[in-house]
Amino acid sequence: MTTAYWCVLVMILFPYIFTVLAKSGSGFNNHKPREYLQHLTGWRQRANNIQLNCFESTPAFGIAVIIAHLVHAHQSTIDMLAMAFVAARILYAIFYLTDKASFRTLFWAIGLGCVVGLFCIT
Repeated sequence: MTTAYWCVLVMILFPYIFTVLAKSGSGFNNHKPREYLQHLTGWRQRANNIQLNCFESTPAFGIAVIIAHLVHAHQSTIDMLAMAFVAARILYAIFYLTDKASFRTLFWAIGLGCVVGLFCIT
């Protein structure tokens, strides 16, 4: 398995870190988890938002990696862009959790750029 494929697996699992963080507060009701999540505030609400955004961005990343492989792009370039995406998403999450909106947006854009880059390499 390539490094890029491992990066896809990492990103599939990544949102669950923030699921646990969001649900770690007192009063969590496993019978009504979505209702509980809708009423979060502060860093727990941001953790929930991170997990939702990860679930939104990961499919595009996975598809981009597969397409890059299918067009026989240079493996080192695919791996570099995939690792850059993972790094950008980790930094995005850190800055989101700590409520640093400008840096969060910067690393969101870098991650998106990596996905576009994976589609554009030949």
